[in-house]
Amino acid sequence: MSDHSFVPTGLPTGRGLLYLIFAGVAWGTAGAAASMVFLISDLGPLSLSFWRCAGGLLLLLPACAVRRRRRRTAAAVSAMSAAPEPRRRRVARILVTGIGLTVFQSAYFAAVQATGLAVGTVVTLGAGPVLIALGAWLTMGERLGRGGIVTVTGALVGLGVLVLGNDSGTVRPAGIALALLSAAGYAAITLLTRWLGRDGGGGDPISTTAWAFGVGSVGMLPLAVAEGLLPHSAELARVVWLLVYVAAVPTALAYALYFAGAAVIRSATVSVIMLLEPVSAAVIAVALLGERLTVATVVGTLLLLAAVAGLAVAEARIAAVGRRAAAVLA
Repeated sequence: MSDHSFVPTGLPTGRGLLYLIFAGVAWGTAGAAASMVFLISDLGPLSLSFWRCAGGLLLLLPACAVRRRRRRTAAAVSAMSAAPEPRRRRVARILVTGIGLTVFQSAYFAAVQATGLAVGTVVTLGAGPVLIALGAWLTMGERLGRGGIVTVTGALVGLGVLVLGNDSGTVRPAGIALALLSAAGYAAITLLTRWLGRDGGGGDPISTTAWAFGVGSVGMLPLAVAEGLLPHSAELARVVWLLVYVAAVPTALAYALYFAGAAVIRSATVSVIMLLEPVSAAVIAVALLGERLTVATVVGTLLLLAAVAGLAVAEARIAAVGRRAAAVLA
């Protein structure tokens, strides 16, 4: 959901890898925390998404203030090096990112509630890169190549195995549809960021994320109120702790570490490391939540994850060809 073409920072590569690993595992726990909230309270996915956006916004505001001061210092040094982003374009970027993030999170939590943590996470995170690859081909002319076509086909086969190979009690079509909607929201944000990043207009990622959380909070508030904004539970303290955890660890902290790591690690490597999210979610689902993984679920999951890894490998090859071509022209 971010632009991987940032200017390299002083962060060591090894630390960047650790940041990404932590972010991937932390994101995998968000769905598990949501599952626990649904089990012990009457809070719904829309309300949970609102609290995640609102909490993430509050926690990201200090980081935004620090980065704003640093950008002002840097701007004083190189005031003539880059033109400011037009206001209309910045507003459009923030609104689209906020709406996409809201759809992504809300539909994901609803998918977890409908069809379980393991399947909901795997379908969302497996379908996302496939939709991104197809969207980049249709909207920006990025070629899939033979390897890309094979991996997209493999992902579709994996999704078919998940849906058709399980009984209705294990995988629910409504949950799959919600997971695909979530993946579409994720893909829309990524494609927008990639398109804007072509001319350096992607904006600061953490500032954009904070604004997106603000848009999501405002947009989700009336829906959350209609669904039931405040949780009712015999274990209210536990519910509050889980909400704080979701806002702090897999949201504010994980996003900050992800952006820092993605700035110094190749995008193909980032894509592979982010496979830790569905893997960790599946492990938690089986080990702690008692979800059952059928043979079809395992096969479909492996096909989806292999497709994402294949897309990452194809991206690395294309980048290598581009670097060799640039070296020859230089």
